[in-house]
Amino acid sequence: MILVTEWLDPEALALLNTLSWPNRYDPEAWQDPQRLAQHMAEAEGLVVRNATQVTAALLEAAPRLKVIGRLGVGLDNIDLEACQAHRVSVVYARGANAISVVEYVLGALLFSFRPWLTWVQETKDGFWNRSHSGRELHGKTLGVVGLGDIGSRVARAARFLGMVVEGYDPHLAPFHALIADNTVMPQASLEDLVARADAITLHAPLRPENAHLLNRDTFRALKPGAVLINTARGGLIDEAALLAALQESRLGPVFLDVREQEPPAIPDPLAAFPNVYLTPHIAGLTVESHARTTRLVLEDVVRVLTGRPPRSPVRWPAH
Repeated sequence: MILVTEWLDPEALALLNTLSWPNRYDPEAWQDPQRLAQHMAEAEGLVVRNATQVTAALLEAAPRLKVIGRLGVGLDNIDLEACQAHRVSVVYARGANAISVVEYVLGALLFSFRPWLTWVQETKDGFWNRSHSGRELHGKTLGVVGLGDIGSRVARAARFLGMVVEGYDPHLAPFHALIADNTVMPQASLEDLVARADAITLHAPLRPENAHLLNRDTFRALKPGAVLINTARGGLIDEAALLAALQESRLGPVFLDVREQEPPAIPDPLAAFPNVYLTPHIAGLTVESHARTTRLVLEDVVRVLTGRPPRSPVRWPAH
């Protein structure tokens, strides 16, 4: 039985029901540990988004489990070491939502450099004010933190728009294609990057070494008025330090699609700032990306269950 513990859109649910494998769809199960454990006793496959916490204890409750499918690319809610120890394969939607995230970032950049809301509202109110002037993206410096698949796509798109792209990624090979073709100028430290960038976009995974990658020190090093975009993981930013930086008017527009706590506590202090734009972890969610993600993951889960190699497996690190 394939167990799905989080929401699927109607088309994805229809696809689930066409699979040649029995399934159980319980989109609220992740909120009920006892119910989840009961389901896991029978599950051979598990399909999750980012809310279901796949822990060693949960795997202990799943003696028949062979494969976990992650409807997305972040893996911080899955204990990969425990999966490896239990010989449970993990598949994920590698690349399936990248286009959607890239377009979100580009939209945020374009929105940041032209005050669309002010223009539209004033014009609707009857003010024909042509003294407003936005800024061009062309020639501005974009700092990309993390140059994996999505970060690399953002870098190429921004370079095409005429931006200067600088990157920080300690795992980037010195002769990476983005460096070799002058798409990205690498920076040796995050502090050097943020001091130079007119806009910063985060695309690093959330690992212990990356927690609070942006903190009080990095916010102090920021170029004044810089745009900040986070579509990766909320834990990359120390939100207390971000709040202080906003109170000190250090930042320009801030776009947060992900938060340290999801959903955030109410009242949300960041919501009070007019230059902060909050969205509910949807940068990678479009009609098209839903279809690609669901098909890739569900079909890979069935491939594993039927003894075939998956197309998008998580590779275990060498020991």
